[in-house]
Amino acid sequence: MKSRQGNDKINLVVVGSIGLDDIETPAVARRCILGGSVSYACAAASFFTRTGMVGVVGHDFPTRFRATFRKFHIDQQGLQSARGRTFRWSGVYERNLNNRRTLSTDLNVFANFAPDLPPAYCASPFLFLANIAPDLQLRVLSQMYALRFVAADTMDLWIKTTRPALLKVIRKVDMLLINDSEARELTGKEHLVQAARHVLTMGPRYVIIKKGEHGSLLFSKHGLALVPAYPVENVQDPTGAGDAFAGGLMGVLACAHRITPLTVRRAMVYGSMVASFTVEAFSLEKLQAIRRDDIETRVRQFLQMIRC
Repeated sequence: MKSRQGNDKINLVVVGSIGLDDIETPAVARRCILGGSVSYACAAASFFTRTGMVGVVGHDFPTRFRATFRKFHIDQQGLQSARGRTFRWSGVYERNLNNRRTLSTDLNVFANFAPDLPPAYCASPFLFLANIAPDLQLRVLSQMYALRFVAADTMDLWIKTTRPALLKVIRKVDMLLINDSEARELTGKEHLVQAARHVLTMGPRYVIIKKGEHGSLLFSKHGLALVPAYPVENVQDPTGAGDAFAGGLMGVLACAHRITPLTVRRAMVYGSMVASFTVEAFSLEKLQAIRRDDIETRVRQFLQMIRC
């Protein structure tokens, strides 16, 4: 697989939010740290392939965070700047770090985000549509003409409020990533296997149901596969773990000659390992501190753990 020091061709485009987060855990509180789905997904993917980001920030977005993106060799042609303040989110985690409470969400410039892709991005073969409004996801899809594989994320808000547009997105993508409650909300099926099979009838070839610290489930016409989560001993901040998982997964798939269920399972393992590093520190701090070799070492450890 290519590393983030590879050629200049943009192989994977990631579209979503870029924000400034205030996060409080039982141990510590951090203010104005780099967040957003694009930040996590692009950083995770950059270990494997050349990645371009599409998002919007305001005049208050710190220069040091643009430098952070450069350190990951993330292409920033698609990073828009707008008059106003950057998207901001604040939340508090409970003692077990599994549950969090949102204190505030200020969309700011993200409220008027209209993703227009640079020409170099339109020819990218891989696309990850992070959790943004389905109309924006469709806008991006309409601009790309050489896609080999598209994955999309969503949330219960879009399922409840923009279902027709979301169904159009689902029909156009190869993979949908959702959590268990979203799968039930989308399909009306309580049993996860039934819910996932129903989603497959909507269009995608693959459905991944994310279950946080319990790993993820892969569904396709070829059956069901389970990928456990790596057991992290010292979780500092779970924020962005799902986006890091998706980014790592898509980064690995972007290097594959063929996309098969086995390829996807392997990519899920890598995505899970990158996510496990992400939660060991706040924001992208741990990902900045590791190399590709560290990920490979953890993959080997993980495969040894689950070997029968």
